[in-house]
Amino acid sequence: MNTTELLFTICNTSILAAWGMLLFIPNWKFTVLLSERPFIPLVLSIVYLYFMSVNGGMGSVDFSSLDGIIALYENSTPELIAAGWLHYLAFDFWVGCWILREAKLKKINHLWLIIPLLATFMLGPVGILLYEVTKLLLKIKR
Repeated sequence: MNTTELLFTICNTSILAAWGMLLFIPNWKFTVLLSERPFIPLVLSIVYLYFMSVNGGMGSVDFSSLDGIIALYENSTPELIAAGWLHYLAFDFWVGCWILREAKLKKINHLWLIIPLLATFMLGPVGILLYEVTKLLLKIKR
């Protein structure tokens, strides 16, 4: 296993454990620490920077068009693809932590968060939408 595969596997496996803690043991002191401090996204960011530096950056990517994004993935390296995946992992976990913290402040029962958190983990923005719909259904004020 090369360095790229090893780092990718470590990050991908670790995030599963972190999400498991948010979902199943949200009040455990270590889970609270992870949700209040951005340790996981910061570590993922460091590995992301490593992948980007090994790849030599993104060159002249055209982010203003769909064709430019398609070209990015068609001509990419394993490091660039891994960096793109870590981008998703870091931001989705950040949002999951935000949902957990805000729900605690609003005293929302954790059972109401399971579906929005799972959706955030698997479908990113859909989880945010479901969390907002949950708050509407529960008549939680902003």
